[in-house]
Amino acid sequence: MPETWVALLRGINVGGKNKLPMKDLTAMFVDAGCGNVRNYIQSGNVVFETAPARLCEVIQERIEKQFGFRAPVILRNAKQLRAVVAGNPLLKAGAAPETLHVMFLADRPSQGRVDSLDPHRSPPDEFIVQGQEIYLRLPNGAGNSKLTNAYFDSKLATISTSRNWRTVNTLLEMMEKRP
Repeated sequence: MPETWVALLRGINVGGKNKLPMKDLTAMFVDAGCGNVRNYIQSGNVVFETAPARLCEVIQERIEKQFGFRAPVILRNAKQLRAVVAGNPLLKAGAAPETLHVMFLADRPSQGRVDSLDPHRSPPDEFIVQGQEIYLRLPNGAGNSKLTNAYFDSKLATISTSRNWRTVNTLLEMMEKRP
């Protein structure tokens, strides 16, 4: 049975910028050799089977060539996303699910870089770095937080993309359900 993956693209169709129709994005994944390609909402979430080598680079290059902007692509397989959902320390501590987000990192940051993060940067917001994810509790919403992709990217020397907790769970459900 083929392995199921999710591609999380950063900065797609946000605030009227970087417009990319989902049918075109789906076609790029099919053309790259992926099977059973589906997308969820308009912000660059693609569930598919079989991740060919260099898929991230291929999709980034095709988006840049066809639409004129670069969109980082971060992949997680079903096992990895299942672990993200099961391992949310903020949910286990009793945080309201509607305040939760996950920031997916392209690379695992060094402990030294993680230690350099300011835990008091944006009160009452909180974050916990675990492996290649950052779990966030943003009670006043993501738009009012200083815990941004730009902050974490610069401090951790990687690329990130965020999803709210509901989207993370919906993507896992899509990955586990066979059409």
